[in-house]
Amino acid sequence: MLYFIPTPIGNLSDISFRALSILESCELLFCEDTRVSKSLIALLNAKFNTKISPKKFISLHSHNEKELLEKLDLSLFEKNVAYLSDAGMPGISDPGQLLVEFALKNNLTYEVLPGANAALVALVSSSFCKKEFIFMGFLSSKGEKRQKDLERLMSNPYPSIVYEAPKRILSLLKELANLNENKELFIIKEISKKFQTQFKGTAKELLKELENANLKGEWVVVVQGDLKAEFSTNSLCEKDILELDLPLKTKSKLLAKMSGKNPKEFYKKLVLS
Repeated sequence: MLYFIPTPIGNLSDISFRALSILESCELLFCEDTRVSKSLIALLNAKFNTKISPKKFISLHSHNEKELLEKLDLSLFEKNVAYLSDAGMPGISDPGQLLVEFALKNNLTYEVLPGANAALVALVSSSFCKKEFIFMGFLSSKGEKRQKDLERLMSNPYPSIVYEAPKRILSLLKELANLNENKELFIIKEISKKFQTQFKGTAKELLKELENANLKGEWVVVVQGDLKAEFSTNSLCEKDILELDLPLKTKSKLLAKMSGKNPKEFYKKLVLS
């Protein structure tokens, strides 16, 4: 049996009794970073008097997971094994998704345990979410792709969540303020830790407030949604473009621009339709 076990993002007491019990039964652990996992296990054993003592640790992270999974012996999963990311929920801005795919492809029994997740803590704390929300993880770091991510972030119809590193949080706020200084934001760092800190206000207000603040710690940013964008009559969908009296090549380029796909794919479909 394969288990995906969320680990505390700050406070050790956020680990579940079930997670501790399963970890005690595991002889093998896949880890985003074996050093982090070994340190966590030592802390858990000391705090909860548990006897977690896997015989083997296997490093499984974003740089090696594809290659490793291609060589993995399925007999490993005949006993209880678990995957641990460094902190939080595996597969959410952390490795784990390819291992889930691997389990499905090979008909392996697996289970994802509920547990700590920074995005949901920040979302609920913001009070922005009534029903829907959008999770964008870490934005692209530079160039045209980052600009597109920022524009999307600020125009999404629902509250949107992003992660940001301490060295980039101030520049992110500057970028958001340049796009819309009056946009309502909620930002929080060091969730569940001793120095958890949160702020709420417009992009302009928070930029000014954080210029002289201690920025150390991992940040989560929640951007208020723009419901007007959902119902905007200025937005085009694929059906709208298909109905326009335009050359097929022009329609293909517009459809490709919207979807990020190759214009040739759309042109071929339009010719055959």
